Amino acid sequence: MTLFKTTLIAGAVLVATSVSVFAQDAAAGHDMSAMGADSSMSVDLPEICKTAEAMAGDMSMDMSHEMDQAHTDLMAGMDVTNKQMMDSMMVEDIDVAFVCGMIPHHQGAINMAKAELEHGDNQWAKDMAQKVIDAQEQEMADMIAWLEGEGANE
Repeated sequence: MTLFKTTLIAGAVLVATSVSVFAQDAAAGHDMSAMGADSSMSVDLPEICKTAEAMAGDMSMDMSHEMDQAHTDLMAGMDVTNKQMMDSMMVEDIDVAFVCGMIPHHQGAINMAKAELEHGDNQWAKDMAQKVIDAQEQEMADMIAWLEGEGANE
C-alpha cells in the first residue's frame, strides 16, 4: 500500500473515532450559564421552529478551564444559541429545519462579533465584527420573513 493510501485510511479512522468522542462530550451536559451567557444572547424563534424543542438534547460546550472575560464572552455567545440551533434543525420539513437552524447560528455569530467589539483591539477585526452583525441581522430578518410566509406552508 502506498504512503498516500495509508495516510488516507489512518486519517479516516481518526476522524471516525473523533466524531463519537466529540458527540459523547457534547451530550455530557456541559453548562456555560455561569460564564456570562444570558437569555439576551438567544434569539426568539418563530413558532414553526419550536416544534422539535428538546429533541437534540443538551449540546452545551465544555469550557472547564479558566479564561479571561473576552474569551468567556466569545464562547458564551455561541453556547447560548447552540441548543436552539440543534433543536431547530429537528423540525420535520428539511427546508424549514435548515432555515430555523440558521437563525440561531447567525445569532451566535452576532454574539461573537459583539464580544469582539467589546474586547477586541484590532481595528480590522472590529470592522469585520460590525460587518458580520449587519449582514447576519439582515439575513435573519429575511429568514424569519420566509418562515412566516412561504415557509409556513411547507
